[in-house]
Amino acid sequence: MIRLQKLSAWRFRTRRNEGIDFLHSINRMQAILERERMRCDRGSSSFALLTLTFAARLGKAARVDIARTLQDRLRITDDAGLLGPRRIGIVLPETPTLGAWKVAEDVCELLGSGIRRPACDVYVYPSDPDQTEIDSVRRVDEAEHGPREVQPMHDLFVQPQPALKRAIDVLASGTALILAAPFLLLVAMAVKVTSPGPIFYGQQRDGRGGRRFRIYKFRTMVVNAEAIQAELRAQSEQDGPAFKLKNDPRVTPLGRLLRRTCVDELPQLLNVLKGDMSILGPRPLPVSESAQCLPWQRRRLDVTPGLTCTWQVFGGTKVTFTEWMRMDLRYIRSRSLWNDLRLIVLTVPSVIRRDGVY
Repeated sequence: MIRLQKLSAWRFRTRRNEGIDFLHSINRMQAILERERMRCDRGSSSFALLTLTFAARLGKAARVDIARTLQDRLRITDDAGLLGPRRIGIVLPETPTLGAWKVAEDVCELLGSGIRRPACDVYVYPSDPDQTEIDSVRRVDEAEHGPREVQPMHDLFVQPQPALKRAIDVLASGTALILAAPFLLLVAMAVKVTSPGPIFYGQQRDGRGGRRFRIYKFRTMVVNAEAIQAELRAQSEQDGPAFKLKNDPRVTPLGRLLRRTCVDELPQLLNVLKGDMSILGPRPLPVSESAQCLPWQRRRLDVTPGLTCTWQVFGGTKVTFTEWMRMDLRYIRSRSLWNDLRLIVLTVPSVIRRDGVY
């Protein structure tokens, strides 16, 4: 143990001598944030991220001064690095929000007079901080600094939609809507004639970064279906927060056919065209079900949700909810144009076989 402590101290002194190298690169900081998130998801720990946003782009001399200041103030277990040309992040494991704000004040006081005081923000993970602690921070600092907000961290993990993937989504959804327009009109007329109520059904879903959007489907159930769901909850054939019932009494005769052929999902091409969804991506859950997911399961919100994904092709209702979530995360880690094309091709026989489609 003593030998390890000496080795850590030697490494820390070496990094101090390296000056600017004390600050991690942007890519390395993203990896560190992901590492801390995974560590917290596996246990009951938490961490804070302090960000310092400067008025101007940081030159080499300024970064050296800031690095030396951080070396003098931070713990060995803390990490600091670049989040952008004007932004520096400080990862503080097992640090409450009050402690993170204390680090912010100390760093700002230690910065040289040649560096203008940066704007400070504190993020916490998991992103549901204790309200009592937030109120305490506000009481302590409101008189001097005004109220201080504690920011949720999920926005920092959101992955942008690749330009090529978005271009394919627009081209594919636009073309499909034009070609399928006559068929969609016939389906709409059939829904209207066979059961009372609107043609389309809209529901709030959680999208990328937790941003809510309205998903569109052909209505396949009776009008008061959501009110009846609570009575049927105990009969759900899918474990976890998701609700799946093979012989759902709320489904209309035509709706059962539309569901078995996945035709009811075709209006979601509008969601793809708008950018709420992608052709490939984790299926978006209703807001109430998404809210019940564990923190590690909500990592599926890092990317844009989709019409189909690994779960639809290889799983369906035959797998547990936990495995469903793991399949989504595996897709996110390995997503590529080739993998997307492969899943699109495999989706067709999956629909024909009606795997797990109710």
